[in-house]
Amino acid sequence: MSEEGNRVLLVEDDGELAAMLDRLLVSEGYQVDVALNGHTGLHLALTNRYQAMVIDRGLPGVDGLDLIGRLRRRGVTTPILVLSALGTARDRVHGLDAGAEDYLPKPFDIDELLARLRALLRRHLHHAEALPIGPDTTLDIASRTVFRGDRPLEVLSERECDLLTLLASRPGVVFTRTQLLELVFADAITDTTVDTYVYYLRRKLGRKAISTVRGVGYRLGTV
Repeated sequence: MSEEGNRVLLVEDDGELAAMLDRLLVSEGYQVDVALNGHTGLHLALTNRYQAMVIDRGLPGVDGLDLIGRLRRRGVTTPILVLSALGTARDRVHGLDAGAEDYLPKPFDIDELLARLRALLRRHLHHAEALPIGPDTTLDIASRTVFRGDRPLEVLSERECDLLTLLASRPGVVFTRTQLLELVFADAITDTTVDTYVYYLRRKLGRKAISTVRGVGYRLGTV
């Protein structure tokens, strides 16, 4: 599996280790965003799309396990690998119970880290094939088709699919128009582009497909 185009969030407060891992992952073909504390990691994780996250447990500001818990409560389902100097069986259990998919004690072997990250990405691709967007309703990303059960309902345009994918990947998160413009419509000519595509999706999937949160923005509704 090629790693090209896979975007990874690295949250690590040890500057030297973070820089080393950044160089390593970039050399392996990953796109890497680095946060040196929990607050920055939380902000990046909630405002960007990642295929995997590598999070240190002992972070300043927001502890690593607290950070993971906050992300899971906000609907972020991106696979997470915890790095930690705490490596007992109980420590690993706490990390997995917090919502991480994997736990790697420090010091770690570089090859093992890369292998575990590849496994997380395979898991992400498996889950990303079909996103739930309502009762018995899913979005097949590859074909850009919305299904009710096994029956296709609508085929979406590329931009419609990108917008719905972002909202469906974080169903509890309200996105502002500015965030949606940056994440989905970076080349948009006007700031009404988001409203236009929300209208397109509602016309195809129903008015409740995307909910408006007045004064804030949009979140996933129900189809």
